[in-house]
Amino acid sequence: MAAELHVELVAADRQVWSGEATLVVARTTSGDIGVMPGHQPLLGVLESGPVTIRTSAGETVVAAVHGGFISFADNKLSLLAEIVELADEIDVQRAERALERAKSAADAGAERRADVRLRAVATR
Repeated sequence: MAAELHVELVAADRQVWSGEATLVVARTTSGDIGVMPGHQPLLGVLESGPVTIRTSAGETVVAAVHGGFISFADNKLSLLAEIVELADEIDVQRAERALERAKSAADAGAERRADVRLRAVATR
């Protein structure tokens, strides 16, 4: 079994993160999943939620992911999402204001996106 896996985290408009990792945790329609080197091949649908990547260098990368797909084969994990925001890029005050606006407007989709951003920041 290999000690690391190659991860590609890609949004519709850009490659967000690429590198070697020892563990990736993501939310799928079947629930949360952890992928480590040597995991069985998989293909799944991503739910909106934080994705946590434990890098081979011992660092943690957290991103807010909104929809998409996850696939793993041959120690290569691809997370292809509509929208991806690294936790370090998220403006907490802006996300809090967006959450309040979404609640006031009863916009469930916007509320979910703002909530995921705030959970990603809290996870980092």
